[in-house]
Amino acid sequence: MQIGIAAHSGEVSEELKERAKRFVDEVSSCKKVRLLLGGYWGLMKIVVDEALNKGLPVVLFLPIEREEVEIPEEVIKVYTGCEFRCRSVMLVRSSDILVSLGGGVGTQIELFMAYAMGKPVYSLYKTGLSTDNLKQAYPEYFDDRQIVKIKYFDDEIKMANAICNENIEKRRINFG
Repeated sequence: MQIGIAAHSGEVSEELKERAKRFVDEVSSCKKVRLLLGGYWGLMKIVVDEALNKGLPVVLFLPIEREEVEIPEEVIKVYTGCEFRCRSVMLVRSSDILVSLGGGVGTQIELFMAYAMGKPVYSLYKTGLSTDNLKQAYPEYFDDRQIVKIKYFDDEIKMANAICNENIEKRRINFG
């Protein structure tokens, strides 16, 4: 299962860093998991480092603006040649599901993209970041098409367990 992780690119609280680590620890028990992320900075770096510690394969879709970032050798690097939002298309399209561990507009863009592509969307809230507002604004779906129900969790371990039990239906969908 290819799990796309959308996470804040800036500094986050120590509590959120620990929650992200607990999520990775728990999701590492899933069968055949690999994590896909958009960079190696901010909360994404915490996730990558923890995933490598757990022996999980990691793929990074790097935006052209940040290709020079030093990345651990074990990580598969995709030099997209695209700016930040463009690389998000590749990240989300390559993911079987998308998980938000909290973030800003970049994370929100990726969540909306996944929804529009019919991918399962999981979102952690009570992170202290702007993605927390999505639960109130969009309690179940992002629009009237009701493509996929958004699954919100305030507990990262329960979210990881739900993901491990997700029955991923491979499909190509065009919702426009």
